[in-house]
Amino acid sequence: MDPGLVPGAFVRHPRCPEWGIGQVQSVVGTRVTVNFEHHGKVVVDTRHVTLEVVQPAREPGR
Repeated sequence: MDPGLVPGAFVRHPRCPEWGIGQVQSVVGTRVTVNFEHHGKVVVDTRHVTLEVVQPAREPGR
């Protein structure tokens, strides 16, 4: 799994570009909950989909 795939990171779903950019809400094992701008909240299993990180999560205090 991509080490940049952490809560707060912004991602795209490669098979569903119409969903727009999504923000990672949580990561539990291989299950990533993402809130997409045009599709809402989706749980993605990273064993089957490789999410593209478009903007890493900001570090606290930045």
